[in-house]
Amino acid sequence: MSWDIIVQDFPDVTSVSEIPDDFQPAAIGTRSALIARIKAAIPSADFSDPSWGLIVAETGSVEVNIGDDEQCDSLMLHVRGGEGAFPLVVALLEAVGLRAIDCQTGEFFDPSASQASFATWRDYRDQVVAGYEPKPASSLWGRFLGLFR
Repeated sequence: MSWDIIVQDFPDVTSVSEIPDDFQPAAIGTRSALIARIKAAIPSADFSDPSWGLIVAETGSVEVNIGDDEQCDSLMLHVRGGEGAFPLVVALLEAVGLRAIDCQTGEFFDPSASQASFATWRDYRDQVVAGYEPKPASSLWGRFLGLFR
């Protein structure tokens, strides 16, 4: 479960609802150039797989889905964990110089509003995880005896 953010070359509008229906985003750069900008801002970013980067903080992480093509038209950020993940998103967006949409709210990423969105997502995640009880692993012998179903 992740808090997701899409990064593209969005038009200069104040709200997502103002994006024209026929809008086609421009390419945002080459994969290698984007990785270089991200690594310059966040040296710990791991792009050993150039199509899928990983940035880890003490209390969170951001997966960066860049894709397989050298020419990129978007990035998808998959944010997990606690407070440490949020500053990584802000640093990454500043590094690439692009706007993003917070997929939870459906609005443009804004550090103050999106921090509240991230907190709401974390609360929801914690509620879902707290209600999850894994079933005990059953062995072949246990199934034979009918102990685990």
